[in-house]
Amino acid sequence: MSSGPVLYDVPGPDEKRRERRVSWVVGAAVIIVLAVLGWRLASNGVFDDRWRILFEAPPNFAGYQVQDIWSAVFRGLLNTLLAAVISLPLAMILAILLISLRSAPWRGLRWLASAVIEVFRALPVVLVMLFGILVLPGASPLVAVVFGLVVYNAAVFAEILRAGISALPAGQTEAAYSLGMRSGLIYRTIQLPQSVRMMLPSLIAQGVVLIKDSSLGYIVGYAELLRQISRVADALTNADYLLPLLAVGAAVFVTLNVLLSRLAVWVQRHGRLQRRGARVARTTTLVEE
Repeated sequence: MSSGPVLYDVPGPDEKRRERRVSWVVGAAVIIVLAVLGWRLASNGVFDDRWRILFEAPPNFAGYQVQDIWSAVFRGLLNTLLAAVISLPLAMILAILLISLRSAPWRGLRWLASAVIEVFRALPVVLVMLFGILVLPGASPLVAVVFGLVVYNAAVFAEILRAGISALPAGQTEAAYSLGMRSGLIYRTIQLPQSVRMMLPSLIAQGVVLIKDSSLGYIVGYAELLRQISRVADALTNADYLLPLLAVGAAVFVTLNVLLSRLAVWVQRHGRLQRRGARVARTTTLVEE
């Protein structure tokens, strides 16, 4: 049986030449746009000596060392990762609890869980952080950030898991009921594990959003990456240095985003290969029997 495409025709020589011409035109247009953008930035003085702040001490600022910049960035990065590492598992646990209540046999619990998910998912993260620092007694900025990230992302995780459960074949649940299994057991042993495995790339992608949302801790005084960069810029008393420092922060967030995105792709591919290997193993066993 042919393994070629079945939803579209294989492009012929003329179509391939047309695709190459379009690729060259689009590539040239992108290069021209980037060149114009670079020229405009250079004419505005963006590429002047301000970038030297990343490699050497600024002039007319006695006692300042370039290591202070990188130590501040490192502390901010650690604080950002600390908030994310604490928030991610707590949000996942709360999401599983909410989606479990949403699948409960009692209608009141289902309505309550649905209402909580919809309300928390509709609230802005920064608003929940502000609620945390105002409502929780003696809450530190870290507690407020974790509270906001957990509450919001738990609702999003729960909705992702609900979508995964809804996408499962109905025949599995019907077969489980025919074997005498109760709904709670079906949910714990059949639906939830498959939903987590199926939606794992989406869950990891939402984890990327969680890390980026930690930058909103700036509002409640948490010393995350962007706040640390702002403190360094204020200490330098020169607004021109803010752009290189923000570029460093952007590079850090882009790196984290790319790494987690690659992790999501690897997890999806690895899971697909495992399922394929399991099917081959079952087929081989049946043939041998």
